[in-house]
Amino acid sequence: MPAWVVNSAYLLASALFIFGLKGLSHPRSAVRGNLLGAAGMLIAVAVTLTDQRIVSFQVILAGVVIGSAAGVLLALKIRMTAMPQMVALLNGFGGGASLLVAGAALIEAQSAPGAPTGQFSVATAASGLIGAVTFWGSLVAFAKLQELVSGNAIVFRGQWLLNAAVLAASLGLGAWLVAEPQRAGIYWGLAAAGSALGVLATIPIGGADMPVVISLLNSYSGLAAAATGFVLNNNMLIIAGSLVGASGIILTQIMCRAMNRSLSNVLFGGFGARVAAAAAGDAVYTGRVKSASAEEVAMLLETARRVVIVPGYGLAVSQAQHAVQALASLLKSRGTEVLYGIHPVAGRMPGHMNVLLAEADVPYDDLKEMEEVNLLLKQTDVAMVIGANDVVNPLARTDPGSPIAGMPIIDVDQARTVVVIKRSLSPGFAGIPNPLFAADNTLMMFADGKKAVREIARALSETAVSA
Repeated sequence: MPAWVVNSAYLLASALFIFGLKGLSHPRSAVRGNLLGAAGMLIAVAVTLTDQRIVSFQVILAGVVIGSAAGVLLALKIRMTAMPQMVALLNGFGGGASLLVAGAALIEAQSAPGAPTGQFSVATAASGLIGAVTFWGSLVAFAKLQELVSGNAIVFRGQWLLNAAVLAASLGLGAWLVAEPQRAGIYWGLAAAGSALGVLATIPIGGADMPVVISLLNSYSGLAAAATGFVLNNNMLIIAGSLVGASGIILTQIMCRAMNRSLSNVLFGGFGARVAAAAAGDAVYTGRVKSASAEEVAMLLETARRVVIVPGYGLAVSQAQHAVQALASLLKSRGTEVLYGIHPVAGRMPGHMNVLLAEADVPYDDLKEMEEVNLLLKQTDVAMVIGANDVVNPLARTDPGSPIAGMPIIDVDQARTVVVIKRSLSPGFAGIPNPLFAADNTLMMFADGKKAVREIARALSETAVSA
């Protein structure tokens, strides 16, 4: 295939990637952006395989069919609550692919005449190290999210010294590989050290930081792909990996700002370790928590002029998004303004709540970011918190010693009345009690999110009929 055709195809694919990322920046254009990115990847893969004559056209077609079928199956079968786990796995697969491809290229280069170039050696070491860290770090993140292992921060004495020693060993093996690229065993030693580093660096990160970790691992997978592009002298892989790496880092920084924490604090702070909150919780809640029935909540909503709904991971677990949308439609038909307050780190991955509500056809204009909705809460009659905890915990503002001190929250406590729908008074990922649940203007409805919202909608409908 002529070089100009290949380069033109790569240019087109690169443009599609860029326009795809631009489209993903807004919910209205996200579907189109996703399709543009997928089209760009299809072009890049097809042209690369055809140009390099790695496999026959029949094998390429078979791969497209099998891969498309697997993608469709995952898209249809994976529930929104499991989407963070799938994203973690996809990040890991990207890192693992870079690790194996760079290793195969190194073995091939060792059998060819002449010594590998310095660029090749450095890129191979970088691809192997970052790919191994990404793969095993993503597997640990998946296991935590899937609750195969404890989602709490796993810490032990001397942990950071061990991590530093493994990091130093990894960098030393990388430098050794650059100096002596003919020795394949060094590469696999580097891969083993990187794998250990990926596990050790991820286990001390608690569940509350999983959105940040997933975003960071996504960036790592892009960096590993870009390094592999230098190994293979493939411009398309360099461009695609750089885009993923840069966008992942930007998103990670946005998530850290949303939590008012630095990336180093996320990685090395051990945040998310459960604390013994039972006694403190009793002191906060005893004799102060007020329960409410669906009928009582319906009476509040009946006279409300503005309602703000704040979704959390509990809403995703109960699959209540469609019930919430139905309740919102009922309220709107009665002249009530209904808005959704979206915290940047609500759920278990970036944009989790946005995607969840979009699945239920909630109008995009009704979704308000944290800063915008906080300006409206003082003029809000009812704030409904469904399955959220830490992102509405006022201790972030009032207790400098709290694990979430300084984290921006949605100020639902400033609404006239707060209705919290939650299964129990159990703490969130931060492991601390939430004084909001015992506030004078708060009513607790202890129930599954979907069931509770449906009962409220039913009671509201019956009230309208009787009126």
